[in-house]
Amino acid sequence: MQSVSDIWAMILDRLREDLSETTIKTWFDETTVVALEGNELILHCPNAFKRTNIQDRFLPNIEAGLKDIFSSDMTVRLLDDEALRQREDPTEQKPSSIMDSGEFTFETFVVGPSNQLACSAARAVADAPGQHYNPLFIYGSSGLGKTHLLYAIAHGIRQRNPAARILYIKGDEFINDFVESVRSGKAGDFRTKYREADLMLVDDIQFVAGKVETQNEFFHTFNTLYESKKQIVLTSDRPPQEMALLDDRLRTRFEWGLMADVQQPVLETRVAIVKNKAGNLGLILSNEVANYIANKITSNVRQLEGTVHKIKAFHDLGIEIDQATVERAIQDMIRSNEFIITPDNIIKEVCRYFRVEEDQIRGPSRSRNILNARQIAMYLIRSMTSLSLDDTGKLFGGRDHSTTLNGVTKVESRMKNDNAYAETVKAIITNINATK
Repeated sequence: MQSVSDIWAMILDRLREDLSETTIKTWFDETTVVALEGNELILHCPNAFKRTNIQDRFLPNIEAGLKDIFSSDMTVRLLDDEALRQREDPTEQKPSSIMDSGEFTFETFVVGPSNQLACSAARAVADAPGQHYNPLFIYGSSGLGKTHLLYAIAHGIRQRNPAARILYIKGDEFINDFVESVRSGKAGDFRTKYREADLMLVDDIQFVAGKVETQNEFFHTFNTLYESKKQIVLTSDRPPQEMALLDDRLRTRFEWGLMADVQQPVLETRVAIVKNKAGNLGLILSNEVANYIANKITSNVRQLEGTVHKIKAFHDLGIEIDQATVERAIQDMIRSNEFIITPDNIIKEVCRYFRVEEDQIRGPSRSRNILNARQIAMYLIRSMTSLSLDDTGKLFGGRDHSTTLNGVTKVESRMKNDNAYAETVKAIITNINATK
C-alpha cells in the first residue's frame, strides 16, 4: 500500500508532464500533503496567495492525476494554517481571539491626517453597527492599518455585546470556502455561516473580482446581511471603481455606504506610532531615536512596528540602544522586506499567468497568446526594471529597439482603452510583487 506521501510525489510527477519545473517549484514548494480520506486528498499551503492560485489554476491538473492513479473521480481540499490547526487540535482557540486580546483596539491605533476619516468611521460603526456607514469600505496600500481597524471594530462590538456573531475572513478564504462548499455539497452550511453573522468583516475583498460564481454568491450574502441591517465592513488595496473585473452589482453596493482611504502616515504620525508601540512593549525610546526611525521608514506601519520589536529584542539581550543598534534594527527590517525584481522574475510570472513556456515567449512564435504575453513582459521589464529597450529586446530572441518599443507602446495604449486588459496587467504586477 502506497503512503499518502508517495501518492503526492506521483501527482507532482504527473504535473511535470504539463507544467515546467519552475512552475512546480514556484507554486508547490510550500504545499504539503495532510491526508487521503475516502475520495478526498487534503493538502496544506500556508501561503494565501499561492493557495488561491493553486485553487484557481492547478486543481484540475491535480484531480486529473488522482484519477489516473485511482481510476475514479477524486476531490482536493486545500487547508490554510488555521484550518490545519483546527484539524489537528479541534479544541485549540481560534485566532479570532486576537480581536479580544486588546492588542488591536481603537486605543492602540495611532490617528493622524492620513487615517482620521477611516478611524472615525470605524468608531461610528463599532458604536452603532448596521446604523451608520453600511457598508464601510476602507482602502489603501498594504501595511497601513486596515486590518487593525477591522479588529478594533470587532473588539468594540464584542465589548458591548459579547453574544454578537462576528465573522472575520479574508477575500481569498471566502473564495476557498465557497469552492469547498460546492465540491462537498454543503452550500447550506456555507450560507448559514455567512448569512447569519451580525458583523461580517472581509479583508482584501479585491480577491473576489473576476471570480464569477464567487461574486454572485457574495452578492446574495451581502444583500441578505444588508437587508437584515447587519454591519458589513470591507477592506481593499484599491477603491471599487478601480476594480475592472468587479461585478457592477457589487461595485454599486460597495459604494452604498462610506468609502474611506488610509494613506501613508506623515512624519508626526510615524513618530507617534514608534513611541506608542515602544510603550506597549515596555520600552522607552528617546525623541531622537523615534524621530530617526520615523525619518528612515516612511511608507509602512508594519515596518515601523517591526523595527521597534527588533530594538526591544536587542534591549532584552542586554545590548545598549545606541545609534548603531537602531541603524542595525532598521537595516535588518529593510533587508527582510527587500525583493529585487529582475527581468527573469517578470518573464517567469508572465509565462505562468498565460500558461506558456519561456522558450515560446523568447522565441519567434507570433501566435496571438504568445505575442500578447511577450509584449506585456516587455512592458513590465521596461516599467519595473532599469533595463534599456535594446537590452530588453535581446531577452526575446534579439529583437531590435523598434520592435521592443512597438510592443511596449501597444500595451500602454491598450491599457488606457481596455479596463479588463489593464486589470490583467495589474494582476500580473501583483503576482510579481507577491513572489518575494
